Amino acid sequence: MKLIKYAVLGMLVSMYFFSFGFTFLPEQVNTKLIFAVFGASFWVFNSIRGGSIEINRKLLGAICFAVVFSAVGFFSMDYNYSTDSSYATYIVSFSVWMFAGYFVINCLKLGHKEVGFDLLAYYLIAVCVAQCMLALVIDNVPVVKSVVDQYIEQGQGFLNNIERLYGIGASLDNAGVRFSIVLLMLVAVLINSWKVQKNTLLLFLLLISFIIIFTVGSIIARTTSVGGTLAIVYLFLGTGVWRFFLKRELLKLYLVFFLCLLFVLLLATYFYKTNPVFYDYMRFAFEGFFNWVEKGEWKTTSTDRLNSVMWIWPDPNDNKTWLIGKATFDNWHAVGTDIGYCRFVFYNGLLGLSIFSLFFVYNAWACSKLLPGYELFFAFLLLLSFVIWLKVATDLFLVYALFYCLEGGERRRI
Repeated sequence: MKLIKYAVLGMLVSMYFFSFGFTFLPEQVNTKLIFAVFGASFWVFNSIRGGSIEINRKLLGAICFAVVFSAVGFFSMDYNYSTDSSYATYIVSFSVWMFAGYFVINCLKLGHKEVGFDLLAYYLIAVCVAQCMLALVIDNVPVVKSVVDQYIEQGQGFLNNIERLYGIGASLDNAGVRFSIVLLMLVAVLINSWKVQKNTLLLFLLLISFIIIFTVGSIIARTTSVGGTLAIVYLFLGTGVWRFFLKRELLKLYLVFFLCLLFVLLLATYFYKTNPVFYDYMRFAFEGFFNWVEKGEWKTTSTDRLNSVMWIWPDPNDNKTWLIGKATFDNWHAVGTDIGYCRFVFYNGLLGLSIFSLFFVYNAWACSKLLPGYELFFAFLLLLSFVIWLKVATDLFLVYALFYCLEGGERRRI
């Protein structure tokens, strides 16, 4: 019964974190939206039962940022006579993530006595490993692929055309960003949890999970390597290894990590030389590394494209666009770039970009106060946001929504 409970809760977490639609439902309806409806209903019920509305004090600041950012987007849309409401309605997206996160965290509370950072991290790690394994199965077992494509709507027509791996709701940069977040969370657990440091089996499972998510996640989306690199730097700084002084438990951590890495490298080398499919996987996932070894230059086709043609900014004399943008985001071809910073500027200018950046600075600060002891984690999570925008425009609020709903933090009655 416990295994069934954990499996069901894991599926709910996956449907939130890697949301997707169904082929038999309208295109706009996905698991995130369904959960948001349940979460809003649950929140209203709890408020009525409690006789007042209870809200996290720190969340009030995030709501204010979301409202102001939406207002700037709406002004840009109205001023430019645009119909592109991508960020003019950001408060709606914000609310959907918050209510959906509220639903998921309350489901976890039904299955566990307490829900803290570690428990949430365990579920997200398990979900990401499952998505990685599922992506390999879908790509190599036609029957599974046929069933998934028949019922799950996730733009797989495009994914199949460009021959990219996908799980259920996990594909391209969206998957890479989520894998990156979880790799940072995994390292945070390794550094902060003494239970993990003392339990060799749990330590082994987490380190193997790290290697699986990093490796297979990079095959699904090379953006994963950004989070993996930051996670390794975080581990290096967080454990204090740079001071050449380690506690006994942390010494065991590095020893187990080295042994796991050695085993995986030997296994990967064998399959790389004997399995054509695995060979292609590795060449794609670590293209930069192979170019560095074989040609003496670290580069990939995507980074070459980003550096050569994707950095597109408004005309230097177009002060209006630089200030409030053109309210153009959905139409990718209208601006010709997918780089996050450029696209935010084209939508609502430097004003909108500044507010959106401060929004994530605030989220990192607020959640570090709600979850003491994880300040360095939230600093790296904030850094991930700004680094990811060098490649793609994306929103990491989905994970902050979960943190705002965790145990702890001051509550305010309204």
